[in-house]
Order: sequence, then structure tokens, then C-alpha cells
Amino acid sequence: MKQRERTRTWPSKSNGSRLKTLTLESLTSKLSTKSKPRPLSLQQSAVPISSTTSSDFSTLPYDVVIKIAATFTVPNLLSASLVCRSWRDALKPLREAMLFLRWGKKFKHGRAGVKPNLEKALDSFLKGAARGSTLAMVDAGLVYWEIGKKEEGIELYKKAAELGDAAGQCNLGISFLQAEPPNPKEAVKWLRRASVAGYVRAQYQLALCLHQGRGVNRNIQEAARWYLKAAEGGYVRAMYNTSLCYSSGEGLVHSHRQAKKWMKRAADHGHTKAQFEHGLCLFSEGEMIKAVVYLELALRAGETAAAHVKNVIIQQLSAASHDRAMFLADHWRALPSSR
Repeated sequence: MKQRERTRTWPSKSNGSRLKTLTLESLTSKLSTKSKPRPLSLQQSAVPISSTTSSDFSTLPYDVVIKIAATFTVPNLLSASLVCRSWRDALKPLREAMLFLRWGKKFKHGRAGVKPNLEKALDSFLKGAARGSTLAMVDAGLVYWEIGKKEEGIELYKKAAELGDAAGQCNLGISFLQAEPPNPKEAVKWLRRASVAGYVRAQYQLALCLHQGRGVNRNIQEAARWYLKAAEGGYVRAMYNTSLCYSSGEGLVHSHRQAKKWMKRAADHGHTKAQFEHGLCLFSEGEMIKAVVYLELALRAGETAAAHVKNVIIQQLSAASHDRAMFLADHWRALPSSR
């Protein structure tokens, strides 16, 4: 790969006006006052704002500002740039990174009239990564992983993960699971960080590790809680596993109603085995037309075991009911999910 010119990351400090905010000194002074609190009028300020001290958030060092904003998407980045002139200047590289990120996605997926070009996509992502964006780091890491340069991908995931990017933490954790040799303990460490941050794919992967005792002591109860958390966040495979936990009483209190609810949700979001199993459940409950719809969907997705059951049900249906079921299957669309 061609050597790139070094990007000037930290602009010189601006002498422009700063936005003043609550200072530590004024807050400490206020909290230490022994007098009773009294209602404030609209003209009164709860805490005096100092105009003489420089201890306000607009004076944060540029390296701190850039680390805080490294994971920002465009809206948050633009909002942060409005804090003051110093922040606007400091965040310029990250705003440029968003442009490279956008072009990288166009080249990778062939969007907006741009022909797919993985080499150009990687180049754009790397330029965004060089300007400090963890989003670009993760996308560059994905491309490296796809073309077989896994070490380069892991390095970018690690950099994004250390800056607090949940997707980078999740991908780094999965990379450690798939490495040769694998490092499951390190994987669990990063998956847990991303899970606590609310990243549903990491929550599902962490649940699998806990369920299998991989890199951590086996803990079915904790695994089930993470399955449920990921399911509530829209992760389809977690919906299916949550249903199994409720059905078997493994890690969650046995509940047929909850098991059926999560199996149906997984089926409606396109999970093939869930479509098959929900179809069987509907068949057992006498819901013949609905059963045929889900079994047909499963069959179309490659679940060949659904064929026999579907044919048994069809023999009990009228031609009109069969046509109705096929019409519903033809017009079925999976609900959106976070996979």
C-alpha cells in the first residue's frame, strides 16, 4: 500500500471566544454553603458562572476532544463542532473522515451510481481511519478481514475498541474467537464491554460464550439474560435462543407463552428454524392456514423437513384455504432486525 502523507491532526489553538459552563470551583463553593436552599426566581441563576476562570469544557485538550468524538456519527459530530471555535477546528479531521467514510461505503456497496470497487473502498476507509474515526476503522477492518488480511483487520478493530467503539469491541472479540489459535478469554473481555454498552450482536456472542463455557465459566442463567437482552434489542438469533430457554426452563423460568411469543418474533423476522418450529406449534393448535404459511416460508428458505408436515396439512384444507395460504406466503416480508 502506498505511503500516505501524514495528516495534520491538531490545529493550532484558537483565540476565539469560548462557551463558558459550570466550573469545579463554583460548584464546590455552592455545595459547601450551609444556608438553606430557597426557591429561585426566573432571573436568578442556581450556580454563578465564572467569566474569569478558564476551567470550562471548551478548554479540553484537543487529544481529549478527539478521543471523545472518535465514535461520533455525523449528527453528533456536527453538534460538537458548534461548542466553540477551538472544538470546531479540532474536529475538522473527523468531519473530513465522515466524507471518506461515505465514499468508502459507496465504493464497497456500489451505491449512488458508483461501481463497486473494494480497493477504493478500503483506501477511503483508511483515510477516514487516519483522521481518527472509529467508524472508518471498523469498516476498514471488515474489508481487511474479507480479503484475508486478518492481522491488519484485528489491529484496526483493536484501535477502535480501545477508543470505546462498541462495534470495534464486538468485532475484536469475535476475531479472538476465530483466530488461530483462538483466545476466548480475551474475546469475552471485549464482548462484555460491548454488551454493557448495549451492542446487541456482542450480547448474543457473549451469551453463547457463557452458554458453552468458552473463555469463561459456564453460566446458563447469565447466558439466558444476555440472550433476552439481545432479543429485546432486535437480534433475531437471540430471539430464537430466548424462546428455547423459556421452552426448556434453562436459564429462564419455564413459560410456554413466552416461548411461543419469542419463537413467533424470530419467525416473523426471518429465522428459518423458527418459522418451521412455529409452523409445527400452529399445526398442533389447529391453526392450519397459518401453519402452512410458516412451513412454506421455512421450506422456501431451505428447511426441507417442513415439506412433509406441510403436505399433511394441505390434504386437510380446501382448495380456497390452500390458495389463501400460498397468497400470504407469496406476499410475506420479514420484519426489519439488527441481525
